[in-house]
Order: sequence, then C-alpha cells, then structure tokens
Amino acid sequence: MDTSDFLNDLVSKANARGADAADAVLVSSRGLELAQRQKEPEKVERAESQHLGLRVLIGKRQAIASSNDWAETSLNELVDRALSMARAVPEDPYCGLADTDELAKGEPLDLELCDSKEPTAEELIELARTCEEAALDVDGVTNSEGADASWSRSDVTLAASNGFSGRYAISRHGIGVAVLAGEGTAMERDYEFTSAVFAADMKGAAEIGRIAGERTVQRLNPRKVPTSKVPVVYDPRVSAGLVGHLASAINGAAIARGTSFLKDEMSKMIFSSDITIVDDPHRKRGLRSKPFDAEGLSNTAMKFVDAGKLMSWVLDLRSARQLGLSSTGRASRGTSSPPSPTTTNLYLEAGKVSPQELMADIKDGFYVTELMGFGINNITGDYSRGAAGFWIENGKITYPISEMTIAGNLTEMFLNMMPANDLVFRFGTDAPTVRVEGMTVAGA
Repeated sequence: MDTSDFLNDLVSKANARGADAADAVLVSSRGLELAQRQKEPEKVERAESQHLGLRVLIGKRQAIASSNDWAETSLNELVDRALSMARAVPEDPYCGLADTDELAKGEPLDLELCDSKEPTAEELIELARTCEEAALDVDGVTNSEGADASWSRSDVTLAASNGFSGRYAISRHGIGVAVLAGEGTAMERDYEFTSAVFAADMKGAAEIGRIAGERTVQRLNPRKVPTSKVPVVYDPRVSAGLVGHLASAINGAAIARGTSFLKDEMSKMIFSSDITIVDDPHRKRGLRSKPFDAEGLSNTAMKFVDAGKLMSWVLDLRSARQLGLSSTGRASRGTSSPPSPTTTNLYLEAGKVSPQELMADIKDGFYVTELMGFGINNITGDYSRGAAGFWIENGKITYPISEMTIAGNLTEMFLNMMPANDLVFRFGTDAPTVRVEGMTVAGA
C-alpha cells in the first residue's frame, strides 16, 4: 500500500463529506525486545502496529478521530465520527492547517534515520547476555535486575488538504542493564544503556555492562552531608534535565497561557554568555531528527539561546498564532491528538574546559549522578529534587552520598551555569557536564 496515496484519499473523502480542511497521519511500527535476568531469558516481545489519525476542520472547529482498522466501512465511520465531533465542539480561533507557502518544499532530506539491518532474536539475545555477564563479572556486583536489547522501526506518513504530503522512517537500537551491589539493607543500584539510530553507533554490550557494574559498586556505603550551599556539578546523565526544563519554560503553549517563569524574558540574558542551546531536527542519525514537522513545515536548526540570550519560543502553528508570531517548525503529534510544540535534537553546546578543570576550584560540592522526583514549578522556576552522587572535596570526587535534596530557582541556576567540553549525543536532549553555583544541598 502506498501510504501517501492512502492518506490523500482519506483526506479527500473528509473534504467531500463536509470538512473545510483535513489532515491525516499514519504511523506503522514494529519492534523486537529481548531481556534476560541472572543469565536466564526473561522476556521476548515482538510488536507490530498501525495507527491512523484523521483531523478535520469545519470553520474554526476541529476534531480528531483515530483507528487501526483499514476496512472501507471503518474508514467511512472514521470520517463521519470526526466530522460529527467537529460540529459539536467549541470554536478554536487559532486552529488550522498551514498556508501553502509555509509548507516544506524540495527534495526529501537524507538524514540517515533508518538502519536497513533488522537484528534477529538470536542477535539480540546475545547482546543482552554479553551485557549482563559483563556487569555481573565486576567485583562487588551481587545481583542483576536484568539486561535487555531492543530494535524498532517506525514509518511516518503525513498528508493534508493544503497539498502537503511527506513520509520518513526512523529506526532505534538499544542495549541496557541494571545491577545491584552489596548485601541486605546496604545495597545499591545503578545502570547503563546505549541507544542509537544505527546499531553500529552504539557502545559495545560488554562495555555497557562493565560501566553499569563499576558505577554500582562505586555507590556502596554512601553518606549524608549537612545542609549547605555549594556548587553542584551535574553528570551528563542528568545535566540534560536542565536543558529539558528550559524547553518546558519556552514552550509556546506555556507562553501563550502565561504559565512560564520566562514569559517576559524574550531577548534578555537568561544564561551567562558561555551558554548556547541549539535545536537541530536535521542532525544526521539524530534520535529525534525528522525532515519536516507534524504540520508539514520546514524545520531548520535554531539557537533558542545564543551566548546567553533567549532568542525564540518553541512554536507550532497554534501557539504562534496566539502570540502573533510565526511557527518555528516544531510541531509534533500523535495519531489521537492535535499538533503541539516540541523540541527535536536539543542540546547545550560544549564549553571550553574539561570536567576536571570545571571542578578544580571546588572546596566542597556535590557531583550528581542521579535525580529523583520532579519538584519543578514552571510558573515560579522553583526547583527541588532528590539526588544521589558523590561529594567533591578540593576539586576531587570522593565518597558516595545519597538521599539528598538539591534546591534552587531555575532563574538563578540558569544564570550560574557553566558547561564542560564533554558533550556526547545520547538522549535526544543532551548536555555536557554542567556546574551550577550556589545551590542548597540538604541531607543529614
């Protein structure tokens, strides 16, 4: 089945039955996941799915209906259901498809988003086995929560009555393991994983297992420290969360509602001049790359923060219209929901100093490797999270600490951030090691 023709026919059917405009998205996915625990197979899952979403607009009213049934009678019911809902809902003055001159044009981009190699179940079993055994071989590791290896592929097609039609496929490979060290009530847990569009770009399974085991053992016999105000250094595993908090605060929907602590900060210095934050939907082999956004608009790389200055909101068409602006091509959507603004490959650019140099002058500080909870107030910027990691003394990482709380306000934290030079693209939202001055650390 040609998915573009299929969706264009569905959109034409909606228009013929009374829609003023319509668009449709089809996502076909398949995946395979294998897991083992304590050297025994624990899970073998293969999933295949196809989901279709149809959005219809009648004037300034819109509705969405979804289905996974392609029978002609079911598709007719889908169109009728969507139209019936659209006639019943309140008007939304900001909804609507893109104008023709806003649509992405030209030849499809080659972003290297899909690995043609689909692994066999036996290959994934071997990766999980190798990963777990490497973790269990680390001296001090006493138990395993299991290792897994996975693969998936999704094919996405979008078509709309404004003339847009496009599709792309993206694959994902992953390996991960979590293990425990210690005995009884003195046990600690940690993990490691790798994920990539192409299998060849992942870390080796044995390396993932070894890192997980070593990290777990290093956490044994943690202490607590007295409440104090010290520099906090975020490991790259958790520093991306700071960039994620920025993304939430500059999301166009939050700005339009007035529910962001940054709503009045456009074109102002919200970081030091050492900070630049980029969103690049066209990064080759990027975990969140895509050639166009969910409304068919072009989506080029942007600096949302340039040398500390806030340059733009994250906008889709609806939030842009609310704010009297143009979309930044950052719409995302599922098959059962309307488009909403979302970042793609978002990252904090690397700094100029190594992590060791970043910590060298810290007499007492907290090196954070794990965060728990989500105590973030997007309206005020207040920040409070449970944390674990290691204490820093005289510029060196020393003993493990746990059951701590770190607190501050994102407005001040952003202004007092400094990045190291160890940026690696791992998560879709990424950052190097980051130091934040003057945070409150509470424990014993």
